[in-house]
Amino acid sequence: MKQENDLGRDPIGQLVWRVALPSMLAQFVSVLYSIVDRMYIGNIADIGEIALAGVGVCGPVVTMAGAVASLVGVGGAPLMSMRLGEGESEKARHIVANAFVLLLGLGIALTGLLFALRRPMLLFFGASEATYPYAESYFRWVLTGTVFSLLATGMSQFIICQGYAKVAMQAVVLGAVCNIVLDPIFIFLLDMGVAGAAIATVLSQAASCAYVLGFLFRRTTPVPIRFAGYSARIVRRILAIGFTPFAIIAVDNLMIIAMNMVLQRYGGPGQGDLLVTTATIAQSFMLVVTMPLGGITGGTQSILAFNYGARNAGRVREAQRRIFLLCLLYTGLLQALAWLAGPLFVRLFTAEAAVAEQAVWAIRVCTLMLLPLGLQYEVVDGFTAMGQVRFSLALSFFRKAVYFAALFLCPALLGAKAAFYAEPISDLLGPALSLLVYALCLPRVLERRLTAG
Repeated sequence: MKQENDLGRDPIGQLVWRVALPSMLAQFVSVLYSIVDRMYIGNIADIGEIALAGVGVCGPVVTMAGAVASLVGVGGAPLMSMRLGEGESEKARHIVANAFVLLLGLGIALTGLLFALRRPMLLFFGASEATYPYAESYFRWVLTGTVFSLLATGMSQFIICQGYAKVAMQAVVLGAVCNIVLDPIFIFLLDMGVAGAAIATVLSQAASCAYVLGFLFRRTTPVPIRFAGYSARIVRRILAIGFTPFAIIAVDNLMIIAMNMVLQRYGGPGQGDLLVTTATIAQSFMLVVTMPLGGITGGTQSILAFNYGARNAGRVREAQRRIFLLCLLYTGLLQALAWLAGPLFVRLFTAEAAVAEQAVWAIRVCTLMLLPLGLQYEVVDGFTAMGQVRFSLALSFFRKAVYFAALFLCPALLGAKAAFYAEPISDLLGPALSLLVYALCLPRVLERRLTAG
């Protein structure tokens, strides 16, 4: 099978672009899973706004389960890239084998656990008595696709790090196209409402999963899945590296959950559900920002990890410079779109003037500091790619701590709507510290690798 990218020898500028673009597009298309669901649900006659608020409560819980895919996929893929850079192909195969079994087991366990806890979880995370029936209906069906979602998302990382970013992108595109086609059929034609949206999502996830596993089980794949080489030591190493991206996604979703709870508390019975609907739309736009941005920085981890493993510090530095520029370009574009096209985006979800006005304002507030946020992503993902978890985890948690402090302080002082300012505050202070640590510590990290043998 012809390899798309040679991570150790292709020109860095072309390589970063060829790896980042498919990964970014794959994540952008992946956003359509939730955005298309929310868009159709928001336009259901008579119940659109309240149903959208219910699905918004489910979003972070479902994504938190999906964080397990990053725990294993983003934890194992850089480790595998390092082994390939060191010329240890057999060790790379063992990493893939352990990751597959780990994802399968975690997916089954999560499905049972979340199903049993669904009612108290959804109520605790911001569902009201009015929105709970829609949240529960959506959540119950989406849970049936947990295994498909984890395998498709987690194992696609092991396709990218072998130099086949386009194959991983094709898997995501397949699922998204299925979702776009199936959503109106199940929601409107079969009159299944929010449950129909969830069923369409599960079927789409199953299609992506089949595509990913079909590639990885193929004999012509350079590092295929084989049932051999299981090791507790490998599992521990995967989990150690993957804990940072897992924690980032998990805490990101706790931030959304906390936002919904704060809005319900300070908004009260009159404004709480309206503000949660507003937040759901603003969070949908932020997914358009952060998931493709994570595709750029996460997809290019394979370049950094491979060359770090090969002790090629020059290529690591050059790749990071290129990735920083690409992140700034992307976040600058999204900053402009937030301010110029925000009203058009909001109209996809609601025709209610009061909801639309607040949602446009919320999107503009949440995107005030996108440029520094792009740099934060690359600092954290770059350190993770090189196995420097102590830096990536601490820097990520600092930004989250700033967010939570602002989230609880701002509305207490200035009212419920001030909660939305927690995003830009954390997106400024978090990257400021991250860039300082990056400038001081990266040279020492690379120097230690060069002298490690």
